[in-house]
Amino acid sequence: MDATTVLAEMTGSIATVGYGLAAIGPAIGIGIVVGKTIEGVARQPELAGRLQVLMWIGIAFTEALAFIGIATGFIFGF
Repeated sequence: MDATTVLAEMTGSIATVGYGLAAIGPAIGIGIVVGKTIEGVARQPELAGRLQVLMWIGIAFTEALAFIGIATGFIFGF
């Protein structure tokens, strides 16, 4: 091939791009979980302890999506 027929060339693993896109969802989800927790504590401060526990559980479940994304990258990327 000569230089005029090649329009674009991509080197490396597409899994890195896939994981970058997969990390956007959990980042947005964690932001929503924390924001709603702050809103709930502002409305009812006496429930702060319980809401904080629920927030950490929500963050753990949301972060599991990022782990699934990176595992998928390793499985299909190599």
